[in-house]
Amino acid sequence: MRAKHLVTAFVAVLLSVPASAQSVKAGIEAWQRADYEAAVAIWRPLAQKGDADAEFNLGQAYRLGRGVPINLGMAKTWFEKAADAGHLDAETTLGLLLFQNGDLPTGLKWLRRAAEQGEPRALLVYGTALYNGDGVTQDRLLGYAYVSRAADQGLAPAKDTLAQLDDLLPAADRAKAIALSRSIPSGSPVAPKPSKPVRVAQAKPAPKQATPKAAKPKAADSPVPKPTPPAPATGNWRIQLGAFSQRGSAEALYRRLSDKPALAGRSAFYIAAGNVTRLQVGPFASKASAAAACSALGTACFAVPAK
Repeated sequence: MRAKHLVTAFVAVLLSVPASAQSVKAGIEAWQRADYEAAVAIWRPLAQKGDADAEFNLGQAYRLGRGVPINLGMAKTWFEKAADAGHLDAETTLGLLLFQNGDLPTGLKWLRRAAEQGEPRALLVYGTALYNGDGVTQDRLLGYAYVSRAADQGLAPAKDTLAQLDDLLPAADRAKAIALSRSIPSGSPVAPKPSKPVRVAQAKPAPKQATPKAAKPKAADSPVPKPTPPAPATGNWRIQLGAFSQRGSAEALYRRLSDKPALAGRSAFYIAAGNVTRLQVGPFASKASAAAACSALGTACFAVPAK
């Protein structure tokens, strides 16, 4: 997925597309009108015929529960079909989904594939894994190079991570990593404000980049200081971070993200919905502040009203 980045407003921009893609575009237009069932009805036959854009968008519908019930298994199936066909957005989204749900080896496989094509979110997550040695052989220089390349494209969470790594990696090693980064492909630059990704179905507001754990300093490294926690927050909005077949998976994700500054003063809510458990975190004072927290987190989430 070449999203011109993970964001809160989603408009498809398709120029000079063939007839099959125009049908995909019709589904995106239905999606933007919140006519999710119509969008799914347009995409499904195209996906069944092997259209990678339709496969990816149908996976998004199942992941978000728009036009169809939430079904992460079906979402994964459609993402895999599109990713196998070389769909960059699908490779990245599938990798992030698997990574978030604890399947690091498979998630990192797809993220590496996307990162090697210069996808900024994949560069960030895979680069941080390389730096930390999480699920891959540790390579601090290459990890720094990947994160640097993502930051160069304007990805805000990558800039934050790079600032941490700057405090941990000696200047000589940083210079080597920067030189190494020049050999890494670059995807489309990320706009400084929410932009409009291509060929993507998203919820409103939609999920943004998934950010890995902050780099772990070694004993000789200087740790990054943590900010003072703010007072408990209030409000009638939350952010939803995912839906899981097992509550334990939701709890594990919250543990990984709970120390993020964007979630300071907030609590986790585990909402049973049929066969899945939805992880929500809040409260937030407004829909806008919840959406801003999603962007700051750099992980897949969207704003929902508290019930």
